[in-house]
Amino acid sequence: MTNILSIKNVSKVYHTPKGEIVATKNISLDIEDGDFVAIVGPSGCGKSTLLSILNGQEKASSGTINYHNKTIGYMLQEDALFDWLNVLDNCLIGLKIKGKLDSDSKEYVLNLLNKYGLKDFIYSYPRNLSGGMRQRVALIRSLAIKPDILLMDEPFSALDFQSRLNISNDVYSILKAEHKTLVIVTHDISEAVTLCNKVVILSKRPSYIKKVYDINFDQNTLPSERRNTPLFNEYYQLIWKEIDYE
Repeated sequence: MTNILSIKNVSKVYHTPKGEIVATKNISLDIEDGDFVAIVGPSGCGKSTLLSILNGQEKASSGTINYHNKTIGYMLQEDALFDWLNVLDNCLIGLKIKGKLDSDSKEYVLNLLNKYGLKDFIYSYPRNLSGGMRQRVALIRSLAIKPDILLMDEPFSALDFQSRLNISNDVYSILKAEHKTLVIVTHDISEAVTLCNKVVILSKRPSYIKKVYDINFDQNTLPSERRNTPLFNEYYQLIWKEIDYE
């Protein structure tokens, strides 16, 4: 395995009228091609800040990020689908914005929609879709630009429990089939353990990496299936004890 994303001594400091606020402090992490990495930690510790730095929305105050010439995709906390566009046009919007929409890229998106159970909804509008289906559309929209690494910020938080399980299975299966690397921020330890092969635990703010756990499930099992194993309980307890809940 080769590194696909290298984070070295990344810190973020916000300057306010009341002084400096240090959000993250000297975070270093190497992510390998094909990794599924979860970032967990207490509320307000800087998980989303770190993700915003990785996707370029914010600049690090210090440190370096090397993408090794790989491209980044980003899936928001809300699905952010446009209600006035049908499923296909929602999935093509990123390509249009980047000026990369042509017959080949459109065919690629159509193949994704057909492949992952949305072929009968291509011309439907978001209001007619379930929450889980909307998230699947948002995922395919993110994949339309063919990113090497997909960043996700609490993407399932608005869904009910059963929908979360289903979409976790979908995300796992789709990203594995498309040979993508995943970095996901989540407050849900169960989600982190069952979806990812690596869990990064951040301390309370100013956050640093307290520990990184390798998660070793059979790669052919789905996240929902992993919840029913003794190994799941072991990992859950280890990670829960490391998080600085207040």
